[in-house]
Amino acid sequence: MAELSTLRFVEERRNVLLLGPPGVGKSHLAIVLGIAATDASYRTFFTTAADMVHMLQAAHLTGTVLYKLRSYLSPLVLVIDELGYLPLDQPSANWIFQVVSRRADKGSIILTSNRGFGDWAQVFADPVVAAAIVDRLLGNAAVLNIRGKSHRMPAYQDVAAKGGAATLH
Repeated sequence: MAELSTLRFVEERRNVLLLGPPGVGKSHLAIVLGIAATDASYRTFFTTAADMVHMLQAAHLTGTVLYKLRSYLSPLVLVIDELGYLPLDQPSANWIFQVVSRRADKGSIILTSNRGFGDWAQVFADPVVAAAIVDRLLGNAAVLNIRGKSHRMPAYQDVAAKGGAATLH
């Protein structure tokens, strides 16, 4: 993580892939790196994978997709959070492929996923598209596999153990 804090990955147009189970801090790390990049005057854009594909599909339907794509292609740093939490249909997988392939070697992607690369064929509707996305992301990437238990679960377990109602946030 100390190496990433230098932001050299941005200058080198390298990707940062943060993988691990829910609640281990992937999103927090992605946000911190995104804020650091912004503070260093790098144009940065944050989105979730679901929001990105929704916005691109909506723009496609209104004929403004090329304009909307610029939102994801022009920043030097693009943070894509929560890839893998929801399965993606074929059009959604294609939009992710378009963004990843068009950004290759042109800007950094900081991506979080609760799934390892071997599971991405299940996330994307097409295993060939999944393999192509992984290939392009890994071509020039730092991969951090974060292990551990959810930092949210102990609070839930404490409340549940006391017989109270518990909700997950």
